[in-house]
Amino acid sequence: MTRIYRPEDSTAAPPSALAPEVDRRYTIAAIGDVHDQWSEDDNRALEALGVELALFVGDFGNEAVPIVRAIAALAVPKAVILGNHDAWYSASPWGQKRCPYDRRLEDRVQQQLDLLGADHVGYGSKAVPRLGLSVVGGRPFSWGGDDWKNPDFYRDRYGIHNFAESGDRITAAAIAAPHPHLIFLAHNGPFGLGAEPEDPCGRDWQPRGGDFGDPDLAAAIKTARDRDRQVSLVVFGHMHHRLRHRSDRLRQIIQRDAAGTIYLNAACVPRHQILQGIPAHQFITVTYCDRQIDAIDQVWVDRSGQPLETRPLYRAAAIAP
Repeated sequence: MTRIYRPEDSTAAPPSALAPEVDRRYTIAAIGDVHDQWSEDDNRALEALGVELALFVGDFGNEAVPIVRAIAALAVPKAVILGNHDAWYSASPWGQKRCPYDRRLEDRVQQQLDLLGADHVGYGSKAVPRLGLSVVGGRPFSWGGDDWKNPDFYRDRYGIHNFAESGDRITAAAIAAPHPHLIFLAHNGPFGLGAEPEDPCGRDWQPRGGDFGDPDLAAAIKTARDRDRQVSLVVFGHMHHRLRHRSDRLRQIIQRDAAGTIYLNAACVPRHQILQGIPAHQFITVTYCDRQIDAIDQVWVDRSGQPLETRPLYRAAAIAP
């Protein structure tokens, strides 16, 4: 993998070093793990950014139906995948024992799926004709790692019994997607991005180290490429930027592989902070030029969407030919 500089690096190419504009440019937004930090101010801020597509990686809260309802009401075109916290009380026996509501009377997982409708891309895809691309969803509610967790949940909800079947389901969605230009959207990233604790899907808890990526997602991405699909971007979260074992640096947010695919971990937690004495809302913007990713930035905006701080994460011109 080609390692792209991290937010704390100082070698970023300045905006003047960017390649000249080619054809139409457009910008999409990636929103990492929300963990209950979403309000009407976030809706307004995101809509004010003027992006043409918003990608949500899930973990809105512990089956936080009101937050999902607010996101479903966004005017911005969007694709969403639900994370492990979005089935926190339903997927595992551990969670079911701690469930604060009567699961015989309510199915909050299904409520979230119903609210999102076709915007939820788990094991499916969403076409974005205006941009000439399709968003393909990975395995919904992923906890990460190479241990097949919550088998009853996946069997009952999706008829899936193992990683192989899961990978086949994701691959089928990718091959059936109407546009050959693909963005993969997953809660957890794919296996293969590194086994160090600081890598995008590296384990930063005990036992420390090891690749905690999803093998079924990795297999689907490979097969999609083998079938002549262009995979420009893989967006995920789950593994937070702040590391558990050290505070002197952040998790690696971006990787780019030899095929030119960019892997973006969007899980900046908490995504609400105070900057310049003002409540700030975090988004990651990805700018395309002629269907190629030109720039990626972490942006902090106020409630009206006005920028407070921009941190460059990637510049295409910084990659040697």
